[in-house]
Amino acid sequence: MNYHQVTVEIKREFDISIARQEGKELAREIGFSAVDQVRIKTAISELARNIYLYAGEGKIIVEAIRENHRAGIRVSAVDQGPGIQDINLALQSGYTSSGGLGAGLPGVQKLMDILNVHTMLEVGTEITAIKWCIQGLN
Repeated sequence: MNYHQVTVEIKREFDISIARQEGKELAREIGFSAVDQVRIKTAISELARNIYLYAGEGKIIVEAIRENHRAGIRVSAVDQGPGIQDINLALQSGYTSSGGLGAGLPGVQKLMDILNVHTMLEVGTEITAIKWCIQGLN
């Protein structure tokens, strides 16, 4: 199987849907279960929505990864927005700075196996989330 990387520029609300579908398709190709495909799609949706709401524009990069004979998917959300004031607060369930449900980053953290957040105020944010495939191809 020839894995690839997909980059979706997030500039319009519709781009969120494109990123979700591209990520779900790559997850299917890697061999993720239908349930995990939905988890990945949901995580991408949350990350892309955060870019759209808080930074205005950025990009979602979805790529197949391999490590120690296991397959996975890495989702990176990159923007040059205002940055996250308090990462620990942003990772708390229920916290919201936009009046939403507060499920964004905490939700992504629950849906994926690894979540790394790098942010600098007035410079931007890069969030990387990884999900490992239990039944992935060897």
